[in-house]
Amino acid sequence: MPASPSERAAACIAQADALLVAAGAGMGVDSGLPDFRGPEGFWRAYPALGRAGIDFYSAASPASFRRDPALAWGFYGHRLALYRATAPHAGFALLEGWGRRMRQGWAVFTSNVDGHFQQAGTAPAALLECHGSIHHLQCLEDCRGAVWPADAFVPEVDTGQCRLLNAPPRCPHCGALARPNILMFGDGDWNAQREQAQAAQLQDWLAGLRRTRARLVVVEIGAGTAVPSVRHFVQGVQRGLGARLVRINPREAAVTGPHDVAMPAPALQALQDIAEQVPGSLD
Repeated sequence: MPASPSERAAACIAQADALLVAAGAGMGVDSGLPDFRGPEGFWRAYPALGRAGIDFYSAASPASFRRDPALAWGFYGHRLALYRATAPHAGFALLEGWGRRMRQGWAVFTSNVDGHFQQAGTAPAALLECHGSIHHLQCLEDCRGAVWPADAFVPEVDTGQCRLLNAPPRCPHCGALARPNILMFGDGDWNAQREQAQAAQLQDWLAGLRRTRARLVVVEIGAGTAVPSVRHFVQGVQRGLGARLVRINPREAAVTGPHDVAMPAPALQALQDIAEQVPGSLD
């Protein structure tokens, strides 16, 4: 009888020296975070923007902070509060358990800005948030090229109107409006210094794996083709290191390599199915 996808995925993990987790938006859905797939999903989460005909691409742009700061921070302030209040699902802990047992460590590459890997306590030595983090801010004018934590900002949002009620955060250097340190759509002013430092750290780790010819497994979770940042990175890693791939995605799970594994399932379900096959995962 042929092995099931979860058995094959577990074998990939058990045989690896190192683990790379590559996570897209689908990783957060099982934590209860909204899925912005298509305008309908976005407008279900933010009906006030739907009534105004404002789509995700318009709301998630630096121009929105210049055009209507209260609306822009209503959207991002709501997301910041939601991400702070939402507990990461149990799949994060399973990944950490597998990563800690790897002889040559583990890393995370994610397009998510929610900070949930850190919140889950699973921040590894090499973490790359390729689109930035909502938990950090920058000056809208990028006056001094500074990035700072958003810890002091507690947004009060009228969710019915998607508008910020309290004062928005300000740049500590020039007093201009602050914005999230997130790569938005049409964003030529994103301050990438934090992402670049993370990228250098991750590339050093990957270079070490290449030198030692380590066996790397990539567990890609909830990363589709609509915003292909994660997919493109994974493809490059596979070419450079010959990594095996476990792709978890309920809609776009197809793989091309003969030793890769497709798991067309939600993140948490797939990770739990794999954990049943990996010794010690559920201890």
